[in-house]
Amino acid sequence: MEGEGITRKTVLKAALLAAPLPLVVSQANALAGAPPALTPSCDDGDDPTPPQTEGPYFKPNSPRRSVLPGSGTALTVSGYVFGLACQPLANVLMDFWQADPQGAYDNLGYGLRGHQFTDAQGAFRLTTIVPGLYPGRTRHLHVKLQAPNRPVLTTQLYFPGEPRNNTDTIFDPALLMNVPQPGTATFDFVLNVPGTPPSSPPPSSPPPGGGTWRAGTTYPTGAQVVYGGQTYRCLQAHTAQAGWEPPNTPALWQRV
Repeated sequence: MEGEGITRKTVLKAALLAAPLPLVVSQANALAGAPPALTPSCDDGDDPTPPQTEGPYFKPNSPRRSVLPGSGTALTVSGYVFGLACQPLANVLMDFWQADPQGAYDNLGYGLRGHQFTDAQGAFRLTTIVPGLYPGRTRHLHVKLQAPNRPVLTTQLYFPGEPRNNTDTIFDPALLMNVPQPGTATFDFVLNVPGTPPSSPPPSSPPPGGGTWRAGTTYPTGAQVVYGGQTYRCLQAHTAQAGWEPPNTPALWQRV
């Protein structure tokens, strides 16, 4: 589900890390009122994360924890949970379970099982170990997600470059995690939750403290602007929008 180029969701993720408070939309606000029509520039072309079979090894009532202790190769999975309008979803229940390095599930206890909730920024982080293989399946993680008062999504996450991805009949490339380095993976979920796209107030004109940045202007890579009395260099070519002011978007602007 990771697309190419700059999308509103990409910028939002950077802003959530750099200056989250103006951009966070609460779950209550996201679900209030009738769902509006999606704004094309905010939709990013994302469909909801596809569901997958639960399989025979799910157990309810897992302990609440973000660290699943186990002996094996360490793995950290992190990311965000978004609604259809790119709003980050807080308090989403995420229930993970997986096989151990030998490909076995703990069906007597709760080994390598646990649930957590997304934080106010829609973020999650799971610390676990790399699951093993067993007959008929490629390497994968199981997860159930449920936003407050919404249906449950049951799905699975996969690892890129696994030979069995080509033979597993359940495998879906849309559910491949991004693995930038061994032991670290990321994935962003999109739930079928309507809402209003997050935004920050439009900048004043001129920007506070004087400046040259303007919403609606197309900036090439390397362009320099002044915003709030500070100079910024453009890192990625884009057309500026309200809410994408240089101090809020380190993915796009670097202070010089």
